[in-house]
Amino acid sequence: MEQSVNDSGWRGSQEGWLDAAYASLLESGIDSVKILPLAKKLGLSRTSFYWFFKDREELLAALVAKWREKNTGNMVKQSEAYAESLVEAMLNVFDCWINFDLFDAKFEFAVRSWALQSPEILAEVQLADQTRLEALKQMFVRFGHSEITADVRARTTYLVQIGYISMQSEEDLGTRMKRIPEYIAIYTGQEPQQRELDRFFARHGHKPA
Repeated sequence: MEQSVNDSGWRGSQEGWLDAAYASLLESGIDSVKILPLAKKLGLSRTSFYWFFKDREELLAALVAKWREKNTGNMVKQSEAYAESLVEAMLNVFDCWINFDLFDAKFEFAVRSWALQSPEILAEVQLADQTRLEALKQMFVRFGHSEITADVRARTTYLVQIGYISMQSEEDLGTRMKRIPEYIAIYTGQEPQQRELDRFFARHGHKPA
């Protein structure tokens, strides 16, 4: 056991290598995610990488899995979360745009940039888009919208947010929160009740001016 602990300290950890790959992807793009530069960044030997990953491709696959689980997985969960109204359901989805723990916009941008030079990653992104849109569509259907209306409202909701990410648009929290009631009204066709907004603002630690 003592030898194992010492080895782990010397070689790093699988999560440590993956975190370094994630940071490099966000900082400099996919071409920077290579074993030797990551080893130097971590202060580890190049050979220690192979205790945790078979090769660079396995590391890249782990990066994609991390992105898929966090961004797509959480968005689907939020769209399926309990809600008493469509407005509340949409605010559950909006949690993704406020809470980094639920959705990592910088990671999303980096993966979409990676997809520009990789057909395999493009296919992953297209599958993610399809999965997320279907989850949003089903959320609208759950609250009584027809298939076509649900589809269009889902696309409007989702494509605006992807536009924010693709344009690397920056908003301070106050500005974003101020706009949310109008977005909710446009996306759902319903005016949010103050109590629904108050619950949303409270869970994000926001106090309207």
